[in-house]
Amino acid sequence: MTGFGNSVCQCQGKNYSVDIKSINSKSLDLSIKLPNEFKDKELEVRNMVATCLERGKIDVVVAVDGVSVPLFELDTNIVQAHYQEIRQMADKMHINISDEAILSSVLKMGDVMVQKKDDADDDLWQTIAASIQNTCFLVDKNRISEGVTLEADFTQRIQLINKYVDQIEALETNRVDLVKDKLIKQLSSLDQDYDKNRFEQELIFYLEKFDFTEEKVRLRKHCSYFIETMAQAACGKKLAFISQEIGREINTLGSKASDADIQRLVVQMKDELEKIKEQLANVL
Repeated sequence: MTGFGNSVCQCQGKNYSVDIKSINSKSLDLSIKLPNEFKDKELEVRNMVATCLERGKIDVVVAVDGVSVPLFELDTNIVQAHYQEIRQMADKMHINISDEAILSSVLKMGDVMVQKKDDADDDLWQTIAASIQNTCFLVDKNRISEGVTLEADFTQRIQLINKYVDQIEALETNRVDLVKDKLIKQLSSLDQDYDKNRFEQELIFYLEKFDFTEEKVRLRKHCSYFIETMAQAACGKKLAFISQEIGREINTLGSKASDADIQRLVVQMKDELEKIKEQLANVL
């Protein structure tokens, strides 16, 4: 979601600069600053940016060189309406007030001056709007470039996690034998007779708890799904969910390990996954 874009347009003898920057956010958090004469265009700009950039904490600043002073004109219809209301009220209340006093009061009202609009203003806005649209494309291009880098990084780290699973499988057979030998030695040290058949049954049940075949299968499946999902548009939230499932399987492997070498591999998988999670905040 991180990106920056800038563009400049010239119209009616003025230079207008458009700056848009985007950083991470769970939703669309949009801040817009426009010249005074285009304050009424904020909703149009908001829709334009939301359509192109979708999500992120986005700042849009349109600036003009020098002071941008909007032109105003007197709305005679509003003036006449206020004048009639005050005159009728004064007459009804038998208050003697001059026309000059009424007009002076009306002219101080905030709604009698309206921003002057003409065709030149519309042409100017169309030029600025095109510049804003172009800047949005530049930000999006910047984001895509960052996304390509992140995709390569994620792919490498997911491949490392799968590699560590392969290494765990190589240690798995030896691990079961070590646990079995350890239990037999401890039982033999008691110097008491025991039912060997019962012992074998209990041993099988006990060793089943150390089996993490299902966890390995699910972990590989989640890793494969993660790679597939990266090809989809706006997949950041989905990738975050998948990474949570990957972490859950890794934690289960660690809890069942009972082997120092496997635990070290589990720690390395967790480290790679944390690096993925840190960068997922940058994905749309």
